[in-house]
Amino acid sequence: MNEQYMTEEEKFLIEQHARPGEGYKQAYERLILHQLRCDNHEKQEKTSGKNRSALAPARYAQQDFFVADILDANPKADTASMEHPLFALRAGDRKVRHYQHNGTTVEVRPGIKGLATIHDKDVWIYCISQLIEAINRGYDNVSRTVRFIAYDFLITTNRRTDGDSYKRMGESLERLSESRVVTNIETENKRERAGFGLIDSWHVVERDGDNRMVAVEVTLPEWLYRSVTAKHVLTLSRDYFRLRKPLDRRIYELARKHCGNQAKWRVKMSTLHTKSGSQDKLYKFRAAMKVLAGTNELPDYRMTIDTNNDMVIFYARRAKGGRAQMHDMLNSDP
Repeated sequence: MNEQYMTEEEKFLIEQHARPGEGYKQAYERLILHQLRCDNHEKQEKTSGKNRSALAPARYAQQDFFVADILDANPKADTASMEHPLFALRAGDRKVRHYQHNGTTVEVRPGIKGLATIHDKDVWIYCISQLIEAINRGYDNVSRTVRFIAYDFLITTNRRTDGDSYKRMGESLERLSESRVVTNIETENKRERAGFGLIDSWHVVERDGDNRMVAVEVTLPEWLYRSVTAKHVLTLSRDYFRLRKPLDRRIYELARKHCGNQAKWRVKMSTLHTKSGSQDKLYKFRAAMKVLAGTNELPDYRMTIDTNNDMVIFYARRAKGGRAQMHDMLNSDP
C-alpha cells in the first residue's frame, strides 16, 4: 500500500502504532487490512442465515496477538474469581448476589451502572498476565498499579480498535471501580472478611487528538494483588477472548479451574448452574449447556451431557506440554 493513497486517519493510526523498523506497507497490512477482512467475514456470517460459531474470528495474526509491554505474556486469571461468580453475565445487572460454598461467603454489590461483567474482567486478566510475567522475569518495579496502552489491551483481548471500543473500555473501568465485593475468600493463607472494589481506581494518563484514552493506569485491589504475587493463577487459552457469550466464558473458567490437566471433570448440572452465577432458570441453563456441548468449540475441553444423571462431563482435549505446562507449574495454586 503506497503512502500517498492512505487516508489521514490511516496514516495517523500507522504512525501511532507502527513497530520499530516497520514500513507503511507492513504496518498497513497488520493494522488495517486484517481488520477489514475480519469485518467482512462477520458481515458475510450475519447475512448468510447460518448459525454463528461460538467463537468470534481471530482478529489479529497469531504473532500479533500479544503486543503489550511483555509481548509473550500468556493470559492468566486468579483462581478465586474462577471459582466464585464475582462478575455478571448480563450488562446492566443490578441484583445483589449472595454465594456461600465450603465456608467461603461472597456478596457482590453492583454500582450505579450495574455489576461489572465477565467481559469487563478482561482488564483483570490483562493486568494479571503482565504482573505474573514481570514477576517471573525478576522485574523490580512490580506493583498493584499497572500502566498500559489502551490499544495494546484491545488487541490482546481480540477487540476492535474503533472509537466505540475505546468508549466501552472506559465504561468497563467505571463498572469495575463501582462494583463492590464483600467476602472472606482466602488468599496467601489468610482468610479475612473484607470489602473492595473490583479495581481500586483508574485514570487516563494520556489522550490522543480525538480525546480517546491512550495510556491508562489501573490500581488493583490489595486482595487481588496478594493472590497474584502468591501465584494463585492459572493460564487461560488464548481463544478465551474469542468466546462470544458471557456464559460460555464462565463455563470455560470453571472447566479450567476444576478439570485443569486432568482427564475429565464430572459435575451435577445444578452445581454447575450455581457456580456459573447464571440468573436463568435451571431448564434454560441446561438448554444452553446442550448447545455449547454441541458446538464442540469450548477451548481446551470437550463437553458431554449425561442426561440420565443430569450431569456435565468435561474432557481435556490433550495434555499440556512444554512451555504451557511449565507456566502452570510455576503459576498455579500449590
